[in-house]
Amino acid sequence: MIKEEKNIEPKSKDKKKTPIIVIKDLHKTFGKDNTVLKGVSLTVNKGEDLVILGRSGSGKSVTIKCIVGLIVPDKGEIKVFDEDLLALSKDELNKMRVKIGFLFQSGALYDSMSVRENLAFTLRAHKRDLTEEEVEKEVLEALESVGLGDAIEKMPAELSGGMRKRIGLARTLILKPEIILYDEPTTGLDTITSREISELILDIKNKQKTSSIIITHDMACAKLTADRIMVLKDGVIHAEGTYEELEKDEDEWVRSFFE
Repeated sequence: MIKEEKNIEPKSKDKKKTPIIVIKDLHKTFGKDNTVLKGVSLTVNKGEDLVILGRSGSGKSVTIKCIVGLIVPDKGEIKVFDEDLLALSKDELNKMRVKIGFLFQSGALYDSMSVRENLAFTLRAHKRDLTEEEVEKEVLEALESVGLGDAIEKMPAELSGGMRKRIGLARTLILKPEIILYDEPTTGLDTITSREISELILDIKNKQKTSSIIITHDMACAKLTADRIMVLKDGVIHAEGTYEELEKDEDEWVRSFFE
């Protein structure tokens, strides 16, 4: 277990671990004095699910949005697949994004499109050489992977919150990403549905060999999905360890997440 106020590099005695995301000394300020990130450093290894905890406004979502280029940091280094993300051209960044799935809190579905059209639109935007039959096959496979093959004709307004999250995840999976960034995947869901989504995250990792960062306030989700947990406080990584290690941490602020 590591507990410091900045620039934490996770410990690793296993030399076989392969870093797939490496962030060093990330800073981000909005406006004149709203400094959100003050030197965040972290590593995600291939095949690992890393959970990031923190109070609202601590910089969790800002950190993962920097990884896909939705937010540009003021300072720091981001390497994904050993490529300097901040040095990529627009075209290079778009190619990188295909390898990185992002599940937004809301699912971010297009309300005017059916479930089929939502998934097909995403697929065609990145794989324009596919035939209609190939698109249909990919859409069905993605929906089956989240257990919602029978929802293909539905409109987003007809879906429950849990179904919207699943469809959003199917739309992410249709491009077969190697990394998935989950932004509060269980927010707003009941206990049973939240557990189903958490189990689905695990299932995707095991079947598709993805690496993930999971932003969550849901400690049941964190306990079920996390290989490792990092806690953000005041714009830096404050603590790092397994669920069991942090649950017993002597730091009262860290333990408060587990009470």
